[in-house]
Amino acid sequence: MKWYLKVLKQYADFSGRARRKEYWMFFLFNIIFSYFLALFPIMIDMSGLMVLGTIYSFIVLIPSIAVAVRRMHDVGKSGWYCLIPIYNLILACTDSEPGSNKWGANPKYGSDEINEIGVEQE
Repeated sequence: MKWYLKVLKQYADFSGRARRKEYWMFFLFNIIFSYFLALFPIMIDMSGLMVLGTIYSFIVLIPSIAVAVRRMHDVGKSGWYCLIPIYNLILACTDSEPGSNKWGANPKYGSDEINEIGVEQE
């Protein structure tokens, strides 16, 4: 859940890098929330609540694109590779480019920033 919140806090940050774990954990929680918001109104027989799923989809649209672009940066590619259907899936599953690249340091071997989320800075 920390990874999901990290992506939401970096709402429109298209610079930098996102490791595989960050991308796929966001994807997992996004799918879980989407299915819940789609199925919950059906289960309680209140079709009027189905609009919540649409609202949620619009809320996470920009963070989803941003984390996908940062994931492409992590493997050393431009964010525009997100537009190539099969190749972007292959890149999303590929390991990080070792060391630094033009988008920054490798987050996999860098700081332990996920544990610093929500901690006040001095």
